[in-house]
Amino acid sequence: MLAAHLRSIADESAEETGRPTVMVLAFEGWNDAGGAASAAVRSVAHALDADLVEKLTEEEYYDFQFSRPKVVNNSGHREIIWPATTILRATPPRGEFDVLFVHGVEPSFRWQAYTADLLTKAAEHEVTAVVLMGALLADVPHTRPIPTSFSSEDSQLRALLDIDEPTYEGPTGIVGVLSHTAHQAGVPAVSLWAAVPHYVGQAPSPKAQLALIRKLEELLGLSLDTHEAEEIAEDAAAWERGVDDLAEDDEEIADYVKRLEEATDTTNLPEASGEAIAEEFERYLKRRKPPEK
Repeated sequence: MLAAHLRSIADESAEETGRPTVMVLAFEGWNDAGGAASAAVRSVAHALDADLVEKLTEEEYYDFQFSRPKVVNNSGHREIIWPATTILRATPPRGEFDVLFVHGVEPSFRWQAYTADLLTKAAEHEVTAVVLMGALLADVPHTRPIPTSFSSEDSQLRALLDIDEPTYEGPTGIVGVLSHTAHQAGVPAVSLWAAVPHYVGQAPSPKAQLALIRKLEELLGLSLDTHEAEEIAEDAAAWERGVDDLAEDDEEIADYVKRLEEATDTTNLPEASGEAIAEEFERYLKRRKPPEK
């Protein structure tokens, strides 16, 4: 189990204070194609009954003409919801970690101060590892499993988890900045990305959301409530059927999807490989409720 690998790098202090804490982060905006990463973090936090710890609401982080506040009607009272970063904590009863979920809008200004602020919060909560989640647009077909990938700048993590070193060069988002800064600060960090079909990159993207959730479950040894997982799976199936219908009505898109399928099938192992079947069966066993006594 990958969770055992992460636990092996937990600080010795965590043994004294109890279970280690892992921080899981996602941000709306440039790092979040189809809204998949932020939706995944919200879903897992909700499924684990995570409690609100605090919010970062500093105005100097945001350009409100770009990340506009929203007016909502709350039980008959109108209020304004300002861009913020929310921090929640969950203690999964069958997991090996406490999980600190961080979700917010990618800041507009003062990224270095914002990053330092979040890493200070991580230190206050004795976080021993960081998982950063993102989604990007890619040339992948919606009819195949959504590709996901792990990477880390930490050589020990790469060896333990058998994952790659990041090779991307170019403009980056807050996920890339946080991953690099955490590594420099000595906090083990791993990035998890999903590839969203670019021709249906608008939110929501439940199939990519589900792919990220399953990889996060695998990484941390967690399992969502069966009902919660089934709802997301149903949304993903409905999303795929809807895109199928759109492709059927557009010959050019249908031809493009077919070419993507052929390219994917040529380079990837079949979906029903032995490894994929084993992973799915393991998830099934984890989600089974214990028999009533």
